[in-house]
Amino acid sequence: MEGVCEKTFPTEMACDCHPVGAAGKTCNQTTGQCPCKDGVTGITCNRCAKGYQQSRSPIAPCIKIPVASPTATYTSSEEPSDCDSHCKASKGKMKVTMKKYCKKDFAVQVHVLKGDKAGEWWKFTINIISVYKQGEHRIRRGDQLLWVRAKDVACKCPKIKPGRKYLLLGSDDEDSRGQSGVVADKASLLVPWKDQWARRLRKFQQRDKRGKC
Repeated sequence: MEGVCEKTFPTEMACDCHPVGAAGKTCNQTTGQCPCKDGVTGITCNRCAKGYQQSRSPIAPCIKIPVASPTATYTSSEEPSDCDSHCKASKGKMKVTMKKYCKKDFAVQVHVLKGDKAGEWWKFTINIISVYKQGEHRIRRGDQLLWVRAKDVACKCPKIKPGRKYLLLGSDDEDSRGQSGVVADKASLLVPWKDQWARRLRKFQQRDKRGKC
């Protein structure tokens, strides 16, 4: 209206916080900076910070890049002297065959995020990417816990390293069912993941459904 000054009010800044990388939806109204999860950076929390790499976990989208040498594995202590006899059953070339698939209760593709010592066990946080077989204990995709006895980890059977993706073939161990999640032991098959295995495992899955196991 002529002769009347219209009073204006500052508008609230629109936030565009990343749905996975951000810890919340409200940003700083001065800078526009969103609250980021650990290892995440950027105004909208849309990328991993230096020293971190992307994971498939919505809870921890960026994890620290392992600083150990490429050949190093997670060990709880120095390798025990009786590892040769302890791991005898799991030594040898790790081939993924229909026979091994049929002998195991479950087959999953996992991304190992981190590991922590928990008494006589190592507790690994993993992201289950694909489930190719499961036994009586239902396995769901997403973040889970993987339990491995400390002796098995120390003897590197299985060899396991956070930040890596693996194919895990294992058995439902009734003695270990006090642990919530997935259990692996020296008899489990844990091998670095190869993309070409996906098609092979789908074929195994179809044969299993037709009673070929």
